[in-house]
Amino acid sequence: MVKKGLAGGGFPAIRYTISKAFEVGPLRLWAKMTSKNACKTCALGMGGQKGGMVNEAGHFPEVCKKSLQAQVADMKGAILPEFFEKNSIFVLEKLTPKQAEDLGRISFPVMLEEGGSHFKAITWEAAMYYLEAALKSSSSERTAFYSSGRSSNEAAFILQSFARVYGSNNVMNCSYYCHQASGVALKLSIGTGTATIDLDDLKKCDLVVLVGANPASNHPRLMTLLAELRERGGKVIVINPLREAGLERFYVPSRPLSLLMGSQIASSYIQPYAGGDLALFVGAIKALIDEELLNLEWIEKYTEGSSAIIEDAKDASWEQITASSGVSESEIRDLARAVAGSKACIFAWAMGLTHHTWGVDNILAMTNLALLTGQIGKPGAGLLPIRGHSNVQGIGSIGFSPSISEGIRKSLERIYGKELPVEPGYDTHALIEAAGEGNIDCLFALGGNLWGSNPNSTWATKCMQQIGTTVYLSTKLNPGHFHGRAKRTLILPVLARDEEQQATTQESMFNFVRLSSGGEANIEGQMRSESEIIVELADRLLGRSPFDWSKLRDHTEVRRIIAACIPGFEPIEKIETGNEFTIGGRVFHKPDFPTSNGKALMHRTPLPPPPKPDEFRLITLRSEGQFNSVVYEEHDLYRGVTNRYSVIISAEDARRLDLLDGDRVTVYGEAGQMDDVEVFVSDIRPGVAAMYYPEANVLIKARVDERSRTPAFKSAPIRISKITKKNR
Repeated sequence: MVKKGLAGGGFPAIRYTISKAFEVGPLRLWAKMTSKNACKTCALGMGGQKGGMVNEAGHFPEVCKKSLQAQVADMKGAILPEFFEKNSIFVLEKLTPKQAEDLGRISFPVMLEEGGSHFKAITWEAAMYYLEAALKSSSSERTAFYSSGRSSNEAAFILQSFARVYGSNNVMNCSYYCHQASGVALKLSIGTGTATIDLDDLKKCDLVVLVGANPASNHPRLMTLLAELRERGGKVIVINPLREAGLERFYVPSRPLSLLMGSQIASSYIQPYAGGDLALFVGAIKALIDEELLNLEWIEKYTEGSSAIIEDAKDASWEQITASSGVSESEIRDLARAVAGSKACIFAWAMGLTHHTWGVDNILAMTNLALLTGQIGKPGAGLLPIRGHSNVQGIGSIGFSPSISEGIRKSLERIYGKELPVEPGYDTHALIEAAGEGNIDCLFALGGNLWGSNPNSTWATKCMQQIGTTVYLSTKLNPGHFHGRAKRTLILPVLARDEEQQATTQESMFNFVRLSSGGEANIEGQMRSESEIIVELADRLLGRSPFDWSKLRDHTEVRRIIAACIPGFEPIEKIETGNEFTIGGRVFHKPDFPTSNGKALMHRTPLPPPPKPDEFRLITLRSEGQFNSVVYEEHDLYRGVTNRYSVIISAEDARRLDLLDGDRVTVYGEAGQMDDVEVFVSDIRPGVAAMYYPEANVLIKARVDERSRTPAFKSAPIRISKITKKNR
């Protein structure tokens, strides 16, 4: 029997919201949620100068469970010193992500010495002394700097500036493990690595092709826009191996009729193999050619390289396409007709496209389809990578990456009065490899859970524990602090963005930069601003000549430098007195692309091999009660799964393996195995299995896309073996 989870949103979401409010006090939570600060969760964006729960178009209320979960988590009590005294590192290693999250806020610096068994509380002065000593004893080549997407543009800009003046381009961010394939592909094709649309375009389109994404769980406020699209007669084509209840019907809490009756989301649902999307897009192009639906005049005028793409699609047989994609020819033809017949189509996608060794090609093939149908470069049409963390795009925009353009580098050299390194540094995966080879002495991590973001958890543990000193700037504990510890590990408590004493800025997935006003700390403690810590470190190591780093304690000065160095960010200098802004040169309402010849460039995309018979392709996914690697709830409400140590398979595969719901299995991957895993039978493409991230990372060998360096979390081969009473 195939079990169904609940459709998304609705009264369960309202009940959950009320229960979370009473955990910290409804009035207190309301004050925080309506403060003028950008949302802490996804990059869809809300909050800022227009007030909390307001999107960039000024609509109120804009709120979801994810933002409430993150806000409530930051408002809970602090971890006491006795906790670290009572619990050794070996006890802490056994904590699940949720157990670590539920401990509360970090409110004082702690350190684990080499060979030590317990983290111990230390003073800020001691913490800065150890951090300074680690950087002084390390060389720039053996030091690395990492940022998650939760930080501010100001703190990330100061840290990447410090790193380069210190002499290191080992500056990497979390996007290498999520949307880097999107950025690489889009820059190759259209000259910019971000969304080509703004928020208003979602109100003008008549078709959204939603690929490898589950916004019902991960970006719930996007569901309102999809519901409105269906209400005005538009279509939503969902492409996902797993049929998600929330993508079929969603109950929008802010819309009374939808709350009671639900809103239809998917007008059609295509279930390819994991990694079969590329062949699906090539097949759609072949169908366009067969049915003479190409706009050849538009293609000739605004694109380059189309002839090779058309020839490749002609040469690919339907047998190859259907075998590689897992989708029938008729379904592929229907997709092609829908895109070609749309007046304004938006392609939106997430990790289901990027987490493959051919992730860049996935995006290029989809972009080819969009270009061949003229669906880029007009209002209501274009490309939308659905970003995860609320400022992951901003972190990359302000230069937190292993390489920067010559123009930005020269601007930084003029400001800081020093020649900066030119050769690109480590990307995120290369950092872990270097650590495993004993080549990293010091790692500075600005938020996040770097360890939990890696494939092959066992390998990542061994690599990260060879680092000399690691410092984590964090608001909460996570398993990465324990498994990803170094010989000496520092955890420094920082303020959340709504606790900052100065305003900070963040960028949404629509290239919109907003201002967060900050506020009072949610708890008592010794938390500091991230930028304050970085500036003090720079002041200690680099002094005040030729550049006075102490000036960057003032965020207005930081924004002045960003405006002078980062193209498109000129308005940020006056954001506190002016308006929040959309970064120029990224949104295309006309087919005029920032490439060498002003045309979009098409790239060839060879078909990946079809799945092997009797082998599962594993996709790792997040639950409804999860944000990135942070787990707020063990129960996955929308899928009806109560155990995160589960494997989701189809009814057909369950029959083939003689399995039923609730049976226990061992799952074997290329990197490891998981025992006592519960079977959950659902509507998923036969040959595909789904498990939860980050728990299933232990199975996945570190295979990466050569161009984006993004690991293949979505097409990992696994085997499933039933556990019987005899072999239990």
